[in-house]
Amino acid sequence: MKWKGRRQSSNVEDRRGMSSGGKTIMGGGILGIIILLVNVFGGENAQMITPVLEQLNQGQNQPATEQRDLTAAELEEQAFVKTILADNEDVWSRIFQENNLQYKKPNVVLFSGAVQTDCGNASSDSGPFYCPADQKVYMDLTFFEELKTKFGAQGGDFATAYVIAHEIGHHVQTLLGTSAKMRQMQQGKSKAEANKLSVALELQADFYAGVWTHYNQQMNNILEDGDLDEALSAAHAVGDDAIQAKMQGRIVPESFTHGTSEQRKYWFMKGYKSGDIKQGNTFEELGLY
Repeated sequence: MKWKGRRQSSNVEDRRGMSSGGKTIMGGGILGIIILLVNVFGGENAQMITPVLEQLNQGQNQPATEQRDLTAAELEEQAFVKTILADNEDVWSRIFQENNLQYKKPNVVLFSGAVQTDCGNASSDSGPFYCPADQKVYMDLTFFEELKTKFGAQGGDFATAYVIAHEIGHHVQTLLGTSAKMRQMQQGKSKAEANKLSVALELQADFYAGVWTHYNQQMNNILEDGDLDEALSAAHAVGDDAIQAKMQGRIVPESFTHGTSEQRKYWFMKGYKSGDIKQGNTFEELGLY
């Protein structure tokens, strides 16, 4: 991916130089307790885990922090994230303006180990997620190594860009009111029906990641050979069916919260090919309204 030499966003908080002596609230790696609630690419579902996180946090000490200098590799990662966030800001500001709307820029928080959010505390086991309460994306970048080693994704810088764009997609859903509407629709539904609505929300975030790629390619000519394959490999690796088959040896469709590998790849590519946010009504196409 071609990313160097462009504008970098000032809306990145890098907390990786902060170490804590306090306890993290979760364990068991990337498929620990958090994945039952948020799954990989936590998304808007992060808001729903707040009561559980608060319960888990009872009686735990607030961590005391110490500051260290970031390494050269960490500074390079920071520059990459700042550039990708700036690209998202530019693309979504343009799309919102074209639709007579105003885009409010979110922050991205980089952390190591554990982090405090307005949706509760979380550990690295949560994977990247968006917290609608503070409108921030939280990422421990070690996730991307686990994405390759544990889930078999191809890896690469554009895989990381896809994940960031997916989480920014959840921010777009918050600004447009889609997330709030989805939560209202989940009220009174069975677990299986509520999960279907969650799947639609997540697939739409994948679609928005594709839309971002479409516009960013037009604006900045970012793509190199293999970049789309990196994104599709990441999308395939975190499909509910792929994760369940790998981790538990069986697939339970009614428990899906993010969509199958094929669905995730399809909606990302639909967004990329069309560049039209009006074609991303996953709820209607899945027959949910």
